[in-house]
Amino acid sequence: MKAFYSILLLIGSNVFMTLAWYGHLKFKEFEWSKSLGLITIILLSWGIALFEYFLQVPANRIGSKLYGGPFDLFQLKILQEVISLGVFMAMALLLFKGESVKWNHIAAMFCIIAAVYFVFKK
Repeated sequence: MKAFYSILLLIGSNVFMTLAWYGHLKFKEFEWSKSLGLITIILLSWGIALFEYFLQVPANRIGSKLYGGPFDLFQLKILQEVISLGVFMAMALLLFKGESVKWNHIAAMFCIIAAVYFVFKK
């Protein structure tokens, strides 16, 4: 169960992270944001990223072997990376209609999935 909760929290955390890092690129479509400067955009992104930390920190604690979870530190990091790319890909395709997935993007994703396989191999 700890693995499930940890992964679920990592997914949620990466949704907020992706919004903080890339969501502001969509702000130009909204009238309220047209006059905002870079510092304001940075502060808005930090505000979004705060929610990432509210999920990321518990995800790592619940999932870590140091706190009774099933994952070692390297496994947690590799899981986070593959989840991050999966969430990014889904959100990029949903939010940024002009973007497309190319063969090399898919190949790179398979390499990262292979990394997950190897990090869990005994």
